[in-house]
Amino acid sequence: MKKIPLLLLLFTAFHSFGQLGFCNGSKGIPIFTEDFGSGTDYGPALPAGVTSYTFIAGTPSDGLYTLYYRTNQYGSWHNSPDHTPDNQPNGSNGKSLIVNASFTPSEFYKRVVSGLCVNTTFEFSSWLMNVSNANSTACSGNSIPINVTFEIWNATETILLRSGNTGDIAATSSPTWTQFGLVFTTGIGQTSVVLKMRNNSAGGCGNDLAIDDIMFRSCGDFTTIGTTATTGNAYSVCEDVTPININLQVNSSGITTNVFQWQESLDNVIWNDIIGENSSNYATPNITTTHYYRVKVAQDVANLNNAFCSTVSEIFSIIIKPKPLAPLSNGNIIICENDPIPALTVATFGTESVNWYSAATSGTLLQSNSVAFTPSNAGIFYAESYTLNTCVSANRTAVQLTMKPIPAIVQNETTILCETKSVLLDAGINNVTYNWSTTETTKSISVSSPGTYTVTVTSPNGCTNLKTIIVIENLIPIITNVVIDERQVTIITVISGDYEYSLDGINYQNSNVFENTIGGVKKAYVREKNNCGIATFDFTLIIIPKFFTPNGDTYNDYFSMEGFQFINNTTIAIFDRYGKLITYLNKKNGTWDGTLLGKPLPASDYWYKAILQDGTELKGHFALIR
Repeated sequence: MKKIPLLLLLFTAFHSFGQLGFCNGSKGIPIFTEDFGSGTDYGPALPAGVTSYTFIAGTPSDGLYTLYYRTNQYGSWHNSPDHTPDNQPNGSNGKSLIVNASFTPSEFYKRVVSGLCVNTTFEFSSWLMNVSNANSTACSGNSIPINVTFEIWNATETILLRSGNTGDIAATSSPTWTQFGLVFTTGIGQTSVVLKMRNNSAGGCGNDLAIDDIMFRSCGDFTTIGTTATTGNAYSVCEDVTPININLQVNSSGITTNVFQWQESLDNVIWNDIIGENSSNYATPNITTTHYYRVKVAQDVANLNNAFCSTVSEIFSIIIKPKPLAPLSNGNIIICENDPIPALTVATFGTESVNWYSAATSGTLLQSNSVAFTPSNAGIFYAESYTLNTCVSANRTAVQLTMKPIPAIVQNETTILCETKSVLLDAGINNVTYNWSTTETTKSISVSSPGTYTVTVTSPNGCTNLKTIIVIENLIPIITNVVIDERQVTIITVISGDYEYSLDGINYQNSNVFENTIGGVKKAYVREKNNCGIATFDFTLIIIPKFFTPNGDTYNDYFSMEGFQFINNTTIAIFDRYGKLITYLNKKNGTWDGTLLGKPLPASDYWYKAILQDGTELKGHFALIR
């Protein structure tokens, strides 16, 4: 058996174009078509003389053909519809000619085509498919390709007008329809031709094909209509500049001498000849509505009025655009002035575009080609529809953005909270509602903890604002010590707060260090600058000289401890370097002149020892210099 049925697979047909030659110009109405009908049954058989093959109402074997709406006569063939299934009266049930080629190369299709026009160029075309599936193993991977020659003969079949060969078309993995064509010209008195199709491949496994959509139609030079008013094949204007008239010109890609007949249409469906307009130029009358123009083209005046023997140019459209309706507002927008600004929007009634302006007429262009516009401030903005740059709506649509004022507050504040106390926080505005982060709803609240507090205030118009208050806790100062270095006094506190310092409780300074301090019984003061508290510390400052010079020059003639005189019940004992007691100093007798029993003692280091009223013991030495 030549073919082995396989599992039926469904494929989508692909289309491509062969290289025999097609009409490169304008084409006329088909004078002959063959689509082999439609339906889900086989047949009917072709008329006598059309083929030398035998019709079968079923699967064709070698030398047989059938007409059917699917090509999968064998499991090894593609399961494809005909070339144009959607153009058939019954939808997808269009038929094609399916041929199981004979073992012997031969003519398998012959058709006389009549009604042609003399002295006219025609295009023949047909769609062809190799129905063998390359994925099938029926032919062991050696499926014979199809190879078809198309021939156009004169009516007596004595003169070959044109022929072309497809070359070998191998089996494909998916169904592929390919179009082939021939271009030929009839001579004087020649009104019919004979179409022949020949199978050139040898017999064997493969060489199976389908034919569909055979067509003959006139072929002329590619013809267009142009104008100096525009480029392309259309000219569009707005209705408010009508009436207009345009000079049209026929443009042809070839050198053939043609004759013309201008036509016009109001709907691009029904065409009417424009009486007397047969030149390559045409000046339209004044028009106020859309018109379409084309030119019938023929190589012979006798063929001009024969739709089968003439071609038509590309259509030139003069489009009169009606002024678009003004866009429809999607509504004015009211927001609070601290809200994100939304887009203002409009709707159009079709495919119009929209521009936004600052005024109802003229004004500044704010946004182009958009149905939405986001302003940066409140105001009234105007949307204009347009279909062309010059075809705009008669009016602009006003869309308003209103911004309601928000409550006026000082948004960020900082306040001090003294340790162990509370502080009053106030929203700072009346006639609004309040919502504190503490959930309280009064204008002011009392807090006793540091932190960040917020209050949302809402005005009667529904707009809100947020105030933030940062509460910083300042601690009460605590003095831990007073450090003495001769006349330098440094006050030490637990922390370095926002403090100021004093040694008399009257005069304060930012530094905790005091220089050139006079000795005596003292009190240190540390005050928090925000009146959060004050701390004191009592101390005694004794200034002990390192030497004295009892030489009678009135400078440093006596040894004395500064501040000692302010301390009750304190005695200072002075010794020489060997521990011999020299003298005692007290509040009444607070100086030593460097003598013992009225005699001057030698220059040397001397020692002192004092016990203060609070029990503090002072020891040290000093120099007597002569």
